[in-house]
Amino acid sequence: MDFSYERDLAFFVVQIGISRSEFDLLTEKEKLFIRKEHENKFISDTTWLRNAVHNAELNANRKKSKKFIDLFPKKQKADKEYNKNSIKNILAMEEEKGKGWVALIYKANGMPTPKKGG
Repeated sequence: MDFSYERDLAFFVVQIGISRSEFDLLTEKEKLFIRKEHENKFISDTTWLRNAVHNAELNANRKKSKKFIDLFPKKQKADKEYNKNSIKNILAMEEEKGKGWVALIYKANGMPTPKKGG
């Protein structure tokens, strides 16, 4: 006895939340794509849960002098317009005066100028 139709129907009704009439309208290819996307979502959700639990455990067991570890560290937002203007200015300056300014910055910071090839 083949239970694949009933098993598929049960999965789509319980896990995806569609009705039997909607299920009957799906092609086999659509069912495969939906199953795969459901699997990807499940993996993503469990990974986030694992990361949250791991982070909570690290924070709970950290030494008193250690900094709290954020689950979602804040990322700096780049000012794209500023960066574009800076690149334009740098390229114009390099055309006009060459790349000697790079060596001056390294020298001002007490660092050796990097050499080509490592």
